[in-house]
Amino acid sequence: MPVAADSLVLYKIHPARVLSVGDKIEIELEGGQSKRVRPKDITPLHPGPLKRLAELQEPGTAQLEEAWELLEGAETDLKELAELIFDAFTPASAWAVWRLLDEGLYFQGTPDAILPRAREAIEQDRAEREAKARAEQEWADFMERLGAGRIIDADRARLAEVERLANQQGEHSRILKALDLPETPQAAHRLLVGVGYWPPEHNPYPARSKVPVTDPVLPVPALPDEERLDLTHLPAFAIDDEGNQDPDDAVSIDGERIWVHVADVAALVTPDDALDREARARGANLYLPEGIVNMLPAAITEQLGLGLRETSPALSFGVTLDDDGRLSAIEIRPSWIRAQRLTYAEAEARLAEAPFAALNAAAERYRARRQAQGAAGIDLPEVSVRLRDGEIVIRAIDRHGSRAMVTDLMLMAGEAAATWSGARGIPIPHATQPPPDSIQQPQGMAAMHAYRRQFKPSRTSIEPGPHFGLGLDAYARATSPLRRYADLLVHQQVRAALRGDEPLSAEQVSARAGEADQGGIAVRRAERQSNQHWKLLYLKRRKAWQGEGIVVEVGERKHGVIIPALALETKLRAKTDLTLDQRLELGVAEVDLYDLDARFRVLG
Repeated sequence: MPVAADSLVLYKIHPARVLSVGDKIEIELEGGQSKRVRPKDITPLHPGPLKRLAELQEPGTAQLEEAWELLEGAETDLKELAELIFDAFTPASAWAVWRLLDEGLYFQGTPDAILPRAREAIEQDRAEREAKARAEQEWADFMERLGAGRIIDADRARLAEVERLANQQGEHSRILKALDLPETPQAAHRLLVGVGYWPPEHNPYPARSKVPVTDPVLPVPALPDEERLDLTHLPAFAIDDEGNQDPDDAVSIDGERIWVHVADVAALVTPDDALDREARARGANLYLPEGIVNMLPAAITEQLGLGLRETSPALSFGVTLDDDGRLSAIEIRPSWIRAQRLTYAEAEARLAEAPFAALNAAAERYRARRQAQGAAGIDLPEVSVRLRDGEIVIRAIDRHGSRAMVTDLMLMAGEAAATWSGARGIPIPHATQPPPDSIQQPQGMAAMHAYRRQFKPSRTSIEPGPHFGLGLDAYARATSPLRRYADLLVHQQVRAALRGDEPLSAEQVSARAGEADQGGIAVRRAERQSNQHWKLLYLKRRKAWQGEGIVVEVGERKHGVIIPALALETKLRAKTDLTLDQRLELGVAEVDLYDLDARFRVLG
């Protein structure tokens, strides 16, 4: 087809009108722009005359199906096809046929050689295009609902990708990208709450830490029939927080002899059985404000929890405390005890009476020895965060009195386990901690806060070694086998020795302790972040909250502050100079639940 002025040509994928022909061809594009191109850059569509590109309107009723049926299996060209479909070959019909050819549903080829497509290919292609169009419309409707902050049930499946990112189980989200939002867990969390996919109080941190959020479901064996020391004649007291569900330690005193009784979990959970492998993978119980997720099935606690039945099986650690607070005559025996459950408050009220007075005196003597050996005197605020019937309850924890007594009695058992095992060459996981660069006995919250930051993390070691923070030459965690795998591992080793069996080797103990440590790290991270989450929700629900803050760090622009009532550390900007341990009245300025942050302002 010759190219002349006012003819219709195709330039790339756009219609163009030829203005003049020479060495190069001058064309006019839509919008009035002109361009000089080479002959090979264009494809002739119609000789014209075409005076304006605006004339390329739909040429009228199309007889597309009829033309396709007539030409089925035969080759044609642009001119013939235009005449068959539109009854005329005009610039408008030529352009319309080109668009059909470019669309590629009924016909394929070039303007000079056009072939009808097979019926099966047309039907398949049409179905795919219709499905694509529906999907694009559904996506557009979905994005419109997101922009309006609402969703329907059908949207929840689409938002699963955002949930995976919010739970740190994926790195990308098409939805966040389309909304021009950062592809971060925080942005995903904010969106899911904003559209109602998650409730405002949803806690994503256990999922982010990849810890199980349900108890294990495994069969639990019956307690084996074996000889046990009968200590049921001694009053035993399982002292714990109100509402505690897994009592795994109790205390007794028999003259000068102190007994620390511990739930005998190793009687049911043996190395490498299914229960042991599950507990090892989890590392520890997960304590959330919403509730407890156990590392072992609840049936084990029902069988072994101290004080849950009239008599309880225990692994009992007996020690005598010398005048200087040192342990002697260490004995470890499987036993039967009769435990009475008490809260710390109930025990506190009875500290002046027997047998609590004697137990408390022994604990104080033992504590004095630890402090003389450098035990850190750090008393920073701690709180318990619980969710009760939808209400967030934050309660201060007093580490003195009955709680301090129980802590030292438990430490006695841990030292006894380490000493007894060491004397027999039994490998167990010890908890060790090197000393800080400078040893202090800090006074005041700011000094305690600074001293704590000098401490190196405690480590698990098969070889016994000092634990500086506790002021002990050797120590093993041994009083919470229902709650921590490391304690259970100690019990398994001790019980093997008591039975005359070969304990696990040092390499086996080290590998098991290392695996449990990894699980424990994830559990502690989930607990720490979950507690912060619920503290911030507590503040978010109480926008008028006011409370005391104590300055523990002084900086050039921001100052470190601890809020004792919440055991919350924050950074604060202040217009006036602040001093360490200065007390401030604070109010809430802003709560960012998604970044786990809160800002406060100084009142007055």
